[in-house]
Amino acid sequence: MKNNIVKDTISITLITLVAGLLLGLVHGVTAEPIAREQARQKEEAYMAVFEDASGFEAASEEQLKAVQEGILADGFETSTIDEVMIAQDESGQELGYAFTVTNSEGYGGNITFAMGIQDDGTLNGISILSISETAGLGMQATQPEFQQQFAGKQVESFEYTKSGASADNQIDALSGATITTNAMTNGVNAGLDAFRIAKGGN
Repeated sequence: MKNNIVKDTISITLITLVAGLLLGLVHGVTAEPIAREQARQKEEAYMAVFEDASGFEAASEEQLKAVQEGILADGFETSTIDEVMIAQDESGQELGYAFTVTNSEGYGGNITFAMGIQDDGTLNGISILSISETAGLGMQATQPEFQQQFAGKQVESFEYTKSGASADNQIDALSGATITTNAMTNGVNAGLDAFRIAKGGN
């Protein structure tokens, strides 16, 4: 009986070790391609929200930290600024900023998107990077009709309405998806706040 227990224990231990090694190998093989694909998607998103830019330069860690601390101090506790990029023209002159924003208020969890803002404060637009909302409801946020409501606007902040947008700072809420609309609106407003902080004002 004891021999069987020892054998079973050794077998389970060996299986666990082999499984762990295989998982480690798979992770090592796939981690780099996944990282490359994520970087490619992010670059495409930045170009989508800042078509006039020839390239982007990452802001310093200190600036990223200052922006994140700033939006928290301004009450945007459900949003994080994951990345701050300086949009540049062919000569390296600053055109504005691109941000990666994550808001945690989505119905299905975090929503991550890129947004580009010109130096004069005009929001070029947004491009969703990651979203897990309900099909046919919250996933409508990925549609151009929703996202284009933010484009070309120079406002302090946005609000959503269910009765039809009548001002530049208003967007139409997604039908049956108020939670998603709220998450997107708050995330965009956090990005606008981040822009003002990055530019040295508030």
